[in-house]
Amino acid sequence: MRSSLFLLVLLAAPWAAAQDSSNASANETRILALENAWGQAEKLHDVKALDGLLDNALVYIRYNGAVWTKAEYLASLNDRTSHEADAVNENMNAHVYGDAALVTGIYRVKGVEKGTSYSRRERFIDAWVHKDGGWICVSSQVTLIGH
Repeated sequence: MRSSLFLLVLLAAPWAAAQDSSNASANETRILALENAWGQAEKLHDVKALDGLLDNALVYIRYNGAVWTKAEYLASLNDRTSHEADAVNENMNAHVYGDAALVTGIYRVKGVEKGTSYSRRERFIDAWVHKDGGWICVSSQVTLIGH
């Protein structure tokens, strides 16, 4: 009986691993789509869309080292002296770990901030969690990199 159970577990292991891999891949694709939606919502100052993508306890570490809450980040979008003219995600990779995921990538952005034009490349890492049936970003950190 023991050998039959062992054989069953042994035969089922590759199928279970394939299921986990397939599920992780689907979640990675979903999260990367959410990252792109975030970029578009930011460019359009779509506070409502961003509100749904970001956890209420969001910790957002900006390129200059400032730490913002979700409320501070969303309020910054109401500053009409600042806007993004062009924003593109590059080299994004998502890695799912159960109900958590990390996304790394580069955010290339041009715009105006407080009346001053800018062009930046920022490396980012975002932490997402699966919560209440969907994925939500709980933390983001951005670091300036050379052009």
